[in-house]
Amino acid sequence: MAYNIVLIEPEIPNNTGNIGRLSLASGSHLHLVKPFGFELNDTRVKRAGLDYWKHVPLTVYESVEDFFIQHCNKKMVFLSSHGSKSYWDIPFKDDMFFIFGKESKGLSAEILEKYATMTYKIPIHSTHIRSLNLANAVSIVVYEGLRNRN
Repeated sequence: MAYNIVLIEPEIPNNTGNIGRLSLASGSHLHLVKPFGFELNDTRVKRAGLDYWKHVPLTVYESVEDFFIQHCNKKMVFLSSHGSKSYWDIPFKDDMFFIFGKESKGLSAEILEKYATMTYKIPIHSTHIRSLNLANAVSIVVYEGLRNRN
């Protein structure tokens, strides 16, 4: 597997469906951490993921704690508009976990504080927006990682 895409408490089914397609296209594993803002069988998830959804390598976790207990020794980076370093500086490694927060609030303050040195951002060159769409942000980071491995 190339990378691991982790969505903590995703809220928008269309984003999750699109990220599922991206996971499959990039050879990545998708990890979804509950609670969700939708049901996985929501038609909007399936519509965005098309008929590919059944092929997406997927693991679901009951909580943030459950996810971190299972993967405590893995290589992780966290993506947030509050990061102090650019995603261009991520030391990309095989099997790395890219952690993204929910659409409305991003990663929790606790996660940002605990993993501050491992938190990166995608530069935004306008003061008129706070963040990028989650599916777009995941795409940017995953494909930058793939580019860096070649």
